[in-house]
Amino acid sequence: MLFDTTICAPACPPGGALSIIRISGNDTFRVCKDLIRIPGQIIPLAELNANSIYAAWINDDNAPLDQVMVSIFRAPHSYTGEDSIEISCHGSPYIQKRILELLVKNGASLAKPGEFTQRAFLNGKMDLTQAEAVADLIASETQTAHRIALNQMRGGISKDFKILRERLVHLTSLIELELDFSEEDVEFAKRDDLRKIVIEILDKAKNVYTSFETGNAIRNGVPVAIIGKPNVGKSTLLNRLVNDERAIVSEIAGTTRDTVEDTIIINGIMFRFIDTAGLRETADIIENIGIRKTYQKISMATVVLLLLDARDELSCITGSVEEIRKQIKDQNKYLFLIINKSDLVTGKKINAIKKLLTTANNEFILPVSAATSYNLDKLISLLTSLLIHDQLTEDKTIISNIRHQEALKETMQHLNRVLKGLEEGLPEDLIAHDLRQAVYYLGTITGEVNTEEILDNIFKNFCIGK
Repeated sequence: MLFDTTICAPACPPGGALSIIRISGNDTFRVCKDLIRIPGQIIPLAELNANSIYAAWINDDNAPLDQVMVSIFRAPHSYTGEDSIEISCHGSPYIQKRILELLVKNGASLAKPGEFTQRAFLNGKMDLTQAEAVADLIASETQTAHRIALNQMRGGISKDFKILRERLVHLTSLIELELDFSEEDVEFAKRDDLRKIVIEILDKAKNVYTSFETGNAIRNGVPVAIIGKPNVGKSTLLNRLVNDERAIVSEIAGTTRDTVEDTIIINGIMFRFIDTAGLRETADIIENIGIRKTYQKISMATVVLLLLDARDELSCITGSVEEIRKQIKDQNKYLFLIINKSDLVTGKKINAIKKLLTTANNEFILPVSAATSYNLDKLISLLTSLLIHDQLTEDKTIISNIRHQEALKETMQHLNRVLKGLEEGLPEDLIAHDLRQAVYYLGTITGEVNTEEILDNIFKNFCIGK
């Protein structure tokens, strides 16, 4: 695809010792011809060896501006698929600004956010999921987030989606063929075989769809809500987990009236721990606002750490657990029943609590002492192994982009309508319509089907120069 403009932009954030100015477009060599001078080189810039680096000077009206390194790329073997040059200059804001001014003076335009990657996509250098992974890779703050973004950038997600889409296209073509021969009552796709294949594709789509919760947590941090009644040790636990005095610890009930959050990276995974207001009946208006926020955080959390005071009566402990179980009923969350202050009671009392609190699915019991850090290493180990590592196998596809999730949701809705249509014996044209829609929405994920609105929305969130 040919673009009318040649674009330029800094490809590094300001403040470093060096900077890279990127130029891309059909007029790249003409724009840079009078700007770049390579000592002892008489061959024109446009005829230099591609994929090579040259020591050069930048000319500013025939006066030297900076000594640089120039990388030459020739279409289609470049990031964008176009003729490109990258100028590695010194990081002086003045030097960067002046080079950009000279490039614009020679006919280049300043690049918009994400425009280099957008051109790479439009020129077939990568599909849409790979283009989005570029932004995720830049933004990754942990080893796990980096791993997911890198897998996506290498085409891991694309491969799965393309296989699903190809099978749907084949099914759709068979149904469409039947429509062409409708008067002859010919069946090219056996309905039982069609149903089996649709169910198989639907199951695979569901598996990828449900991975979003894990992927989003990895990308943005796993939200962990620390809840419980006042003075049960929530703030002390937060401070111990993040190894900092983030929350005020006091014997006065109701000290925490708002949520206090901090992040920590454990074994390559980012966790967002959220200390919340103590749950109790109170007439204090401000404290009640904090308690309402606690319930909001419970609904948003992937993990709920319910702190229980080991010194309390058993009936009080079971009452607290049942109340929270009601709050998270039918929600896909992990509930940790943390028996805090376990160092202040006998082992007999701890065993009685464990025996009383029989756990359901996604529930775990662990005695700890936030004050002495007893068993906090086990809590951290359980969090990391349970939430992420068992789901990050090499062959498992994990999505972290809400656009992909929404497209899969639409795909599954239309596939379910196909199954319903087959069960009810609906006409082939209605079944074909839903198959076409499923094919369309799968295609929007990788960019095999795209609209200008989708592309604009994706690339506007990129940084300039990428």
